[in-house]
Amino acid sequence: MTQTASPQITVMQDASPAVVSVRGDLTLMNVTRFEADLQSLPTGGDLRLDLGGAERLDTAAAWSIAMLRRRLEARGDRLVVDGADEAMASLLDTVDAAIPTPDVIPPEHRTVADRLAELGERVAGGGRYLLALVGYLGLFLSRMAGAITHPRSFRLTALVHHCEEVGVKAVPIVALMAFLIGVVLAFQGASQLQQFGAEVFVVDLIAISILRELGILLTSIIVAGRTASAYTAAIGSMKMREEIDAMRSLGLDPASMLFVPRILALVLMLPILGLIANLMGLIGGGIMAWIELGISPAMFAIRLVEGTSVDHVFIGMVKAPVFALLIGIIGCQAGMQVKSNAESLGRMTSSAVVAAIFAVIVADALFSIFFAQIGM
Repeated sequence: MTQTASPQITVMQDASPAVVSVRGDLTLMNVTRFEADLQSLPTGGDLRLDLGGAERLDTAAAWSIAMLRRRLEARGDRLVVDGADEAMASLLDTVDAAIPTPDVIPPEHRTVADRLAELGERVAGGGRYLLALVGYLGLFLSRMAGAITHPRSFRLTALVHHCEEVGVKAVPIVALMAFLIGVVLAFQGASQLQQFGAEVFVVDLIAISILRELGILLTSIIVAGRTASAYTAAIGSMKMREEIDAMRSLGLDPASMLFVPRILALVLMLPILGLIANLMGLIGGGIMAWIELGISPAMFAIRLVEGTSVDHVFIGMVKAPVFALLIGIIGCQAGMQVKSNAESLGRMTSSAVVAAIFAVIVADALFSIFFAQIGM
């Protein structure tokens, strides 16, 4: 096997421009050392590369020379290659021409019309999304009507399973969340009301805040995070594996089989979870009021019954089915939009959680305005 001679590089910095003289073989076997020598050349000014003493030159060394030329040109200097025979010069030209040049994308100058067009597209997209949700709501209601008129087609086993997944397994996190919210409300309320000698009104603060707003709102947000993502992931996975197409081929309706049990389970279980959250929030608030203000549990209960209207419980509970419909429909609709790849599944799952939480908050705001207008 023939050994290739290592190149000898001589740098003459006194000349103008500086001269780099190369002798020996410039091949793949020693291109690493050659490239390291090129990287260590003095910076600043033009450079002349003398290949008169080079015996061999392959594409690897030609690539190193071409990259040296680009580095010099990037800082405003030139590389002049001398002494290369016809074959070397041809190889250098070929390699230099073959190195891809990144496309320079000019900066986009957006006009007011472009921005208005983008805004219009976003508004139109939002409108289409709302129409799609309304369509899925109508699909759910129609399949529910069919299940009522034909009870034998209703999937009771699936409903019980989803009630357990949505409701029973969510009780610990909902109860803990509501308990801590009650503790925080009582502690912060006590700190503020003590300044005015109105500590007893902390009971009203806890009761109204939890029963009317925070209990069902925070419960719905937690359920939206758990359930909307679970519905999207489950239906989206079935869509990726073409199981939904197989169901249609067998004459089974995906809406009746997949949507109705899931959404109905939410409608049934979310009010129960809301009641649990209300109870735990009042317990947490009562314990903190006892510790911080000395309000005994008996006094707390009396003040709660006397100072809190049943209307607050009604207002909180009437929101639950609406929130449940929003969460279930958004989760199922997002699952049906999943394409045949995992990236689409992850994107739609995240989108469903964000959309469900946003929809719950917007609906709660609209409920607050409505009840304020009717004087409740």
